[in-house]
Amino acid sequence: MACMKLKTLEQYLQDVEIFEHPKVHLEQYATMPHIAARMLHTIQASFGDIDGKLIADLGCGCGTLSIGAAMLGAGLCVGFDVDPDALSIFYSNIRDLELGNIDAVQCDVTRALPDRWKKKFDTVIMNPPFGTKHNRGIDMKFLQTALDLATTSVYSLHKTSTRDHILTKAADWGVKAQVLAELRFDLPASYRFHKKQSVDIEVDFIRFWFQPSVMRK
Repeated sequence: MACMKLKTLEQYLQDVEIFEHPKVHLEQYATMPHIAARMLHTIQASFGDIDGKLIADLGCGCGTLSIGAAMLGAGLCVGFDVDPDALSIFYSNIRDLELGNIDAVQCDVTRALPDRWKKKFDTVIMNPPFGTKHNRGIDMKFLQTALDLATTSVYSLHKTSTRDHILTKAADWGVKAQVLAELRFDLPASYRFHKKQSVDIEVDFIRFWFQPSVMRK
């Protein structure tokens, strides 16, 4: 299944159940199938960072990215999320899709994770909270955790408006970073304070990887 076509992957991801009652304090927005499929297909087709690899999905929510990675041949994909309700949907999805190379852990990835997880994953994929409202800076906490877990690469979505800051921090940490694509993340009206049917947010799809013989500061 690692050679699955982009259109086929997107069709499969259309069947993934997402949040019925998203939680505003967790900035819960599902990664839409067309974005998730393009992210994952690029990661595998351009860099070979999914097939046979050990993958972590931080802030996995209902599991769209984890499920897509599993479909593309991940050796094992482990989702991490703080919300038990989201993980309940996650497990329901993997049962319905009969996927065996996928699991999840309930934890807060913005806090110190057990040492057993550090540098145990080949690749980390994530669509972290963007850090709006009261969560300012949470996207960088997710990125720090992702870099602690990965041995090869991290792939993440970030608001385009924060690009300069993120690339500067990556350089400070001794990490290479490349904007692979500029996307429009369509956020459907999910909360009562939303006044529009949907809003497009400009986001960067960024790859982070480690330079040889350089340690993070």
